[in-house]
Amino acid sequence: MTAAGGTAAVAFSVPFFFILTYGLGRIMMVVLAQIRDAVFAKVGQRAVRELSTKTFRHLHALSLKFHLERRTGGLSRIVSRGINGIDTVLRFTLFNSAPTMLEIGLVAGVLTWSFGWPYGLLILVTVVFYIAFTYAATEWRIAIRRAMNDADTDAGTKAIDSLLNFETVKYFGNEEHEATRYDGAMKLYEKAAVKTWVSLAVLNAGQAIIFSIGLTVAMAMSAYAVYQGQATVGDFVMINALMIQLYMPLNFIGSSYREIKQGLIDVEAMFSLLDVNAEIEDKPGAFALKAGPGEIRFDDVSFSYDEARPILRNLSLAIPPGKTLAIVGPSGAGKSTISRLLYRFYDVSSGRILIDGQNIADVTQKSLRAAIGMVPQDTVLFNDTIRYNIRYGRPDANDREVEDAAKLAQIHGFVQSLPSGYESMVGERGLKLSGGEKQRVSIARTILKGPPILVLDEATSALDSFTEQEIQEALRKISRDRTTLVIAHRLSTVVEADEIVVLEKGRIAERGTHANLLKHKGIYAAMWNRQREAEAARTRLKEAEDAERDLEARSAKAFEAAK
Repeated sequence: MTAAGGTAAVAFSVPFFFILTYGLGRIMMVVLAQIRDAVFAKVGQRAVRELSTKTFRHLHALSLKFHLERRTGGLSRIVSRGINGIDTVLRFTLFNSAPTMLEIGLVAGVLTWSFGWPYGLLILVTVVFYIAFTYAATEWRIAIRRAMNDADTDAGTKAIDSLLNFETVKYFGNEEHEATRYDGAMKLYEKAAVKTWVSLAVLNAGQAIIFSIGLTVAMAMSAYAVYQGQATVGDFVMINALMIQLYMPLNFIGSSYREIKQGLIDVEAMFSLLDVNAEIEDKPGAFALKAGPGEIRFDDVSFSYDEARPILRNLSLAIPPGKTLAIVGPSGAGKSTISRLLYRFYDVSSGRILIDGQNIADVTQKSLRAAIGMVPQDTVLFNDTIRYNIRYGRPDANDREVEDAAKLAQIHGFVQSLPSGYESMVGERGLKLSGGEKQRVSIARTILKGPPILVLDEATSALDSFTEQEIQEALRKISRDRTTLVIAHRLSTVVEADEIVVLEKGRIAERGTHANLLKHKGIYAAMWNRQREAEAARTRLKEAEDAERDLEARSAKAFEAAK
């Protein structure tokens, strides 16, 4: 090989080496970015999962009072935005901000080292103005973002509330009313969202103007240096390229700060939920309830939801193991409050509640509720299969145990008649089932749980007389040999109770067996007579309607015969 050929090869190999290095660098930049994202996916999603689960557990730990006042649709939107916000904050904070700041520093360093301190000073001034403007504009946008979140929460609340009450909307023909309410909420959201986008445009435009001014000044300085012969056209091109290279990380820093702030705004509402303290908590050192025969005792119990309106006043009563105590009385007397206190959804204002001699305030809530089975008036089922809803009483039960519980609740035959049997879906809140069918599922669920204590909170008040008799038979079976507290509106359901307590204005007005209370001719006897009269009136009305239909049918037959 000649010397000229060797020189040409070397002259070609040097730029070729740099081209290969540049290409390899570009490939590595992309590959490393993808590896970073893949690694972050596991870290970020684990953080999202753990925070979501923590929030979910916390919501279930909050008091009944919180959930009675909550807005379900809005709550779901807050949690959803919070989860997305956490992902955004982690992504931009951990993996983007630090590398971007390093890139800005390197570009600024190269410019300063190669072309002098005036360029470094220019970059510093540009970056300071850029960051200051970004901070001010982003802080201004925070209030707009909060207003948009509030509007989004309100719209979500109205939508979920309306859909959950679909039947009520249909009963009153208020579809247009609901659409108008939802559109009103979405109008506020639209207004806030438009402001958000407009403010974003202002922010982006301001950032672009600040950087463009810095770029223009740098180009003017470089052009003047070329004119003075102090720099070459290549230097001019290089400065332009470096300044443009600076714009990308600088813009990314601005967008990162904006996204982090918006993510924090989305997260703050979810964190405010975590700051809500549970009103009912286990005491330090609380022990598990030692389940015994199931004796219940209310010892001088007083309670009020509001101090100005007492609900229970110095209530004392006892339910011996395996016996049934019924509580009756007018609306507002405090009947359902007793079951809520027994479950410790609220703590008593004074006095104490004992189960087998143990103060329920001293035991763990989990063990307390495991010992009590509830058949409520309004049975709400999960939107899942019948098997799942029955098994909810004891999630580790096998299929045979589920079906045995259904047989005792007298619903097995009905379930088998369905095309999908126990795998039949019950619909939202169990709306695919009738009231009696839902109640039987609830009874089967409680049978499967197998608690020593049973609470029947007006379990048949919403059912017709025929269905009520069937449900009562099922209830009698499951309450046998269990300590049972019956809260009743229909007195016909408590006739066989071992003792009946009549509440009036939070105090025990009467107590005794059904026969003794009727002989006493007090409040209970008056309530019994009114209900009997009402039932007799309904019976007479039904008989009259049946007679009228029978007469119409005979008349129609006679008319056809005459023809």
